[in-house]
Amino acid sequence: MAFANFKINSVSENPTKTVINARNFKMIIDEPENLGGTNDGATPVEYLLAALAGCLNVVGHLVAKEMGFELKKMEINIDGDLNPAKFTGKPSKDRTGFVQINVSINAETDADEETLKQWLNKIEERCPVSDNLQNPTPIKFNISKL
Repeated sequence: MAFANFKINSVSENPTKTVINARNFKMIIDEPENLGGTNDGATPVEYLLAALAGCLNVVGHLVAKEMGFELKKMEINIDGDLNPAKFTGKPSKDRTGFVQINVSINAETDADEETLKQWLNKIEERCPVSDNLQNPTPIKFNISKL
């Protein structure tokens, strides 16, 4: 199967606010006022958690259909703890990113508990965002002047 390529373009409007274009959609990333932002959008790490929830939703419904059970609705709650020390330039033994991400899924379904365990295992295996968070992904950086 051929690779699918996904792209975004972003422009910084100020030191904390970034406007992202993804296909025909705009997203605003910003920081809350208490962190020097204008609070015009969710933070980058909130978008990361949101991306995980969105991907789990899509894969969850896809897998449920393949497994032959009805999934009427999913409620996904995600939280994660990170130490902002490195981000703010202070020394820390903690990593810069989340030290752990906690996912809680509540499913409105007719499936039994054993089926839901199998379903969850398949979701974890097949969610691209979860895979990117759990495994190193090479990132190539380039820079040029505007």
